[in-house]
Amino acid sequence: MFNLKKAMIILAFIFTIGSFPSITSACSCAYLPSVEEEFELSKAIFSGKVVDIKEKQSLKGDTTKSVLFEVTNTWKGVEQSQVIITTGQGGGDCGYNFIKGEEYLVYANESIMYGTKSLISTICNRTYVLSSSQEDLEILGEGQPQIEEVNLIDKHIRNQIYIWATVAVAIGIVVFFILNKRKRMDKSYR
Repeated sequence: MFNLKKAMIILAFIFTIGSFPSITSACSCAYLPSVEEEFELSKAIFSGKVVDIKEKQSLKGDTTKSVLFEVTNTWKGVEQSQVIITTGQGGGDCGYNFIKGEEYLVYANESIMYGTKSLISTICNRTYVLSSSQEDLEILGEGQPQIEEVNLIDKHIRNQIYIWATVAVAIGIVVFFILNKRKRMDKSYR
């Protein structure tokens, strides 16, 4: 009987602790800055078409997206014909849902929000589909064409090849050790 009481108390304690909500972080944008405020706050402002989107998963399990843009016009911080912006998956991580083939007016900041220091854009910026950004474009004025022609798609593809090659090598090493261990075990039983 005493063990049953102890078990009931322990279960009640576990249930009580387990029923409290866990602490998580969520995206919270206080307000959308004006075009003038966003201009001052942003490290880069440009218009461009999404050429490619790659998802990356960190060791902690967080997934981010690297979005490759073909730059059309630039107002601040971008002088190359292509630029990569990092963003989250959306929802609680503030990520912007870029769509391949769409053109955007992008406001970006330099941050470590999604892992390594990079240009990022979130739903808290004034980033939006270019065709719906007329108010911003009127205030920003005519942008400048990019200055330096680059090809970051090769870098994007090369990074994927390196990742897959590393995974293949790691799998090969594991298979080698497993097969080698089996051979040794077979010899020891003979």
